[in-house]
Amino acid sequence: VYLETYGCQMNVNDTEIAWAILQKNGYVRTKDLDEADVILLVTCSVREKAEQAIWNRLQHLKALKAQRQQARLPLRIGILGCMAERLKEEILHREKLVDVVAGPDAYRDLPRLLAVAESGQQAANVLLSLDETYADILPVQTSAGGTTAFVSIMRGCDNMCSYCIVPFTRGRERSRPIMSILQEVRMLSDQGVKEVTLLGQNVNSFRDMSEMQFQSAAAPVLSRGFSTVYKAKPGGLRFAHLLDQVSRIDPEMRIRFTSPHPKDFPDEASVLQLIQERHNICKQLHLPAQSGSTRILEAMRRGYTREAYIDLVHHVRECIPGVSLSSDFIAGFCGETEEDHQQTMSLLREVGYNVGFLFAYSMRQKTRAYHRLQDDVPADTKKRRLEELITVFREEAGRANEAMVGQSQLVLVEGPSKRSVSELCGRNDGNIKVIFPDAEIEDAAGCKALVRAQPGDYVLVKVTSASSQTLKGVLLCRTTLSRSAACH
Repeated sequence: VYLETYGCQMNVNDTEIAWAILQKNGYVRTKDLDEADVILLVTCSVREKAEQAIWNRLQHLKALKAQRQQARLPLRIGILGCMAERLKEEILHREKLVDVVAGPDAYRDLPRLLAVAESGQQAANVLLSLDETYADILPVQTSAGGTTAFVSIMRGCDNMCSYCIVPFTRGRERSRPIMSILQEVRMLSDQGVKEVTLLGQNVNSFRDMSEMQFQSAAAPVLSRGFSTVYKAKPGGLRFAHLLDQVSRIDPEMRIRFTSPHPKDFPDEASVLQLIQERHNICKQLHLPAQSGSTRILEAMRRGYTREAYIDLVHHVRECIPGVSLSSDFIAGFCGETEEDHQQTMSLLREVGYNVGFLFAYSMRQKTRAYHRLQDDVPADTKKRRLEELITVFREEAGRANEAMVGQSQLVLVEGPSKRSVSELCGRNDGNIKVIFPDAEIEDAAGCKALVRAQPGDYVLVKVTSASSQTLKGVLLCRTTLSRSAACH
């Protein structure tokens, strides 16, 4: 089986879930397309461009499948994930090229679906589940030479933002039992993984209802000035409890999480306190704004105003001095005027994000925007506005990163730089890429012999230059997470 992944980090994790299930059923994984009997594409539907990439890929695979049929070596092609969920009928009927269609909650059914496909029939399962979390499927995605890993903690989303297809392709929110998550993180720690990212569409809405004694707990408070389209949900163990437990497993393992919703950081938020107090929880937060205009935020059903969002940013920066902030923005949403666009530009300037994910709006069927709003911003206007947002973001990110020049940054080494074998790259606490020469260095533990940094090592790097996306520097010494925290 040959697996190809498109889209978000959740899809990277889902690829490994699908592979774990197939492995248990006797499949062997290959990285060579020509060796494959089965090709599975794990797909994304968040924008039209993402889906077009899959249609284009299927055209490439069409020729390969025809060759195999002539040679009497049948090739099965499967579409997995969000696009399977959204476009099942079209995928099955367009050119009859695809044999298997499986939605995000149907990966356990893959062996059966592939068996049906082997008999020459098309097979599909796009049922969405209210409780599937794949909690017992353990081999997980590791990347960057085995130093980092993703751990899925919940699936689905209940926020129903008007532009977003996710609730329709991934279903409603359900959380994995904490015990299962802790077991997986301990296993990764034993394997030598040095950084874990807790994944979910909406991680800080996490709510583990598996333990009876916590089912009557009060509903959480929202961030000041924020609201939801659904009633508050009482009961369960919450994200702060999970983060506390995960961070205690291994003091030398960095913890990140994504993606949170800004509504779930109330004033008394113990999540923010934990980030500040625990040396192994990264001082980095993703706060997706989407727009800087209150009018557009209301049309998007985001549940907050521009002012409430800015108040939250100030609160976060008070709680976690030096925090690195990232965000998502959409250019050209339904009804967006030049004034709305200018307000988004000014929010980018006012906050000064370190990392940004910016996209032109792409209308998706089934969403509230599709049914209630007009996609009335011309494509060329969307493109121009997106370019303007990117320009402002890069200016501000460059400024924020330049402030680190001269500072020492703790970096987790991930491996060689893509551009030069004589350089290494890794990420700092704020999730910014850092590039530095591969040189012999001292070990902070006092070891006399010089050492070379390896993937999985923590090193101190003195920053010498910065751009909007990258820091460059020189190696000072090898250290540990605990030792570095004790020195600051």
